[in-house]
Amino acid sequence: MTIHILKLCVGVDDIDELAAWQKKRAAQRKAAGEKHLCIHRTRMMPKRVTELLDGGSLYWVIKGVIRVRQKLKAVEPGQRDDGTPCAVLALDRKLVRTMPKLMRPFQGWRYLDPQAAPTDLDEASADIAKMPPAMVDELRTLGLL
Repeated sequence: MTIHILKLCVGVDDIDELAAWQKKRAAQRKAAGEKHLCIHRTRMMPKRVTELLDGGSLYWVIKGVIRVRQKLKAVEPGQRDDGTPCAVLALDRKLVRTMPKLMRPFQGWRYLDPQAAPTDLDEASADIAKMPPAMVDELRTLGLL
């Protein structure tokens, strides 16, 4: 059974900034000859790795709203630059925009059931991603989205 991960994207204001940051880090990893070009390190190793790699994604919460996801390619033990252990999440470089969904702050990461995950935005609904999150939430409450 597939499961996803939900993670706060701290210090990033929008999806374009996340993409630029990841592109810069991927270039640095490529120059260093590293195996995975797009990764995210997190302190705790997930216990449900098999389910994560069965079609799971990392959903990014940007400024209190789930806005984008990246497919998980691998989850491996690793080390930070200071030698402390961590989990290395290898991600597909493609950022898939999702229907905006408000999310309360939390620490670390959380598992996200597929039924609770926001749907991907297609070209027809891409304008929804440009709306303020409060407006999207209100339209959803009124049954208009």
